[in-house]
Amino acid sequence: MYPSDVQYTRDHEWIRVTGSTAEVGITDYAQKALGDVVYVDLPEVGRVVAAGQAFGTIESVKAVSELFAPMSGTVTEVNAALAEHPEAVNAHPHDTWLIRIAVSDLAEAAGLLDSAQYEALVKE
Repeated sequence: MYPSDVQYTRDHEWIRVTGSTAEVGITDYAQKALGDVVYVDLPEVGRVVAAGQAFGTIESVKAVSELFAPMSGTVTEVNAALAEHPEAVNAHPHDTWLIRIAVSDLAEAAGLLDSAQYEALVKE
């Protein structure tokens, strides 16, 4: 159920690293827990994010939740389409990225979960 080409955090974000760049999004588990997403507040391009620290918020009909960076880096792009269509996160959570970052420490990936580990986490 959870794609194997990404890694996961215990906070229910995913990260797809390609070389030294990465896309970050939220998992299917997270979007189901949130309900209908109505707004996403993302950082400015150029902002430096640190692994485990909040970089934005996601608002649903149920709650507002913080978004946490899976790895450290600099934001190179935000998904501008989410301003008009935040519901894309609900429809395609593992294909809808929130931010792209230039990863500053690839070794941080060692602290992330693979798909089997994440699936076990959400079944607990």
